[in-house]
Amino acid sequence: MRESLSLKQARRIALAAQGLDKMRPAGPVTARAVGRTFARLHLVQIDSVNVLARSHYLPFFSRLGNYDRGILNRMAGSHPRRMMEYWAHEASFIRPDHFRDLVQWQSRKWVGAHAMDPELRNGVASRVLEALATGKPMTAAELTARLGHVEDKQQENWGWNWNAVKRVLEHLFEEGLVSAASRTESFERRYTLTAKILPAGPVGPGVSEPDRAASMDRLIEAAAQAHGIGTVRCFADYFRTPLPAAAVSVEHLVGAGRLQPVTVAGWDKPLYRHVQAKLPRAATGRALLSPFDSLVFERRRLEALFGFHYRIEIYTPEAKRRFGYYVLPFLLRDGIVARVDLKADRANGLLLARAAHAEPAAPADTAVELAAELQLMAEWLELDRVVVSPTGDLAPALADAVAGTESPGRKKLYPL
Repeated sequence: MRESLSLKQARRIALAAQGLDKMRPAGPVTARAVGRTFARLHLVQIDSVNVLARSHYLPFFSRLGNYDRGILNRMAGSHPRRMMEYWAHEASFIRPDHFRDLVQWQSRKWVGAHAMDPELRNGVASRVLEALATGKPMTAAELTARLGHVEDKQQENWGWNWNAVKRVLEHLFEEGLVSAASRTESFERRYTLTAKILPAGPVGPGVSEPDRAASMDRLIEAAAQAHGIGTVRCFADYFRTPLPAAAVSVEHLVGAGRLQPVTVAGWDKPLYRHVQAKLPRAATGRALLSPFDSLVFERRRLEALFGFHYRIEIYTPEAKRRFGYYVLPFLLRDGIVARVDLKADRANGLLLARAAHAEPAAPADTAVELAAELQLMAEWLELDRVVVSPTGDLAPALADAVAGTESPGRKKLYPL
């Protein structure tokens, strides 16, 4: 007999799986706490937008509060690696134990050099691999300078206008032969051989593949652990794996007792709960969520679970935006109750709340709780003041709440 859950119970399962069901722990955030959070999430998405903070830093703030971002940087450069870059949901930091499984199932041929002339591609690849084998990690620009600019007759048709060296680097990155050793201050990858940072065994073309079905089973179980509860589509979307193969893996995991079919009132889809997923008695957390947070990856799931319709409007013309440029959902207890458009004005030490909108069922303490969350974010980003613009139905109450919020040892936070 299938377990039957209410929608609020399903929400609490999802929040607990993501580490968002409780108030943050008191006291300094340790490297161990950051590592545990990353192990729970399995991946964090990378994005170049830096209007507030780099996207991979934000999920840890959402779950842990004021933590040292240097911990994350050290995890990404440690030996052995505790996190590494690869294609997952999108470009992501992943747990290294997922790397070889992902290499079997990721197909991002459009970002690399698959359409290049094979002789040109193979020639450039040989020179790139030799340079990385004998030298230090290098950016695409540094490798281009070392090898000399290589013309590609198809370059004029290439969306990013990458040169041949950059295209081949991305090709080798997708194949798993080349990885990112680190990032520059301007967020460029420093490339190196994967074997230098993950020496457990070779990967790439010509290497015997692990059992693809077993690889998919491991990825789907990891996605189910991170979700707690969801559909086949939810689980497939987490690592962006093919839906048909994910469906087969869900059947395997049900048969193995790792997933349990469940029903949720108001969520009219076949659903599965991971056998280890916890159902808290209550959700007491509070968090601003990055547009790239794993809780909000799958928009249909987000709407089914929380009744929250969400779209990233970064690429929408300004006149057509409904809520703002870089809009963060605000989670309070077991609901997503508001959204706020944020920007870090680092030159002037300001955290700008450029718009704030409440959801229809937002509780009475939404503005007060959001003001406290903005204060915490300002402290984390080492900004002096929160400034609230008068845009959005929540803005007046948020401005009042911010005006009454004071952080000891820091400047008072003021509305605009």
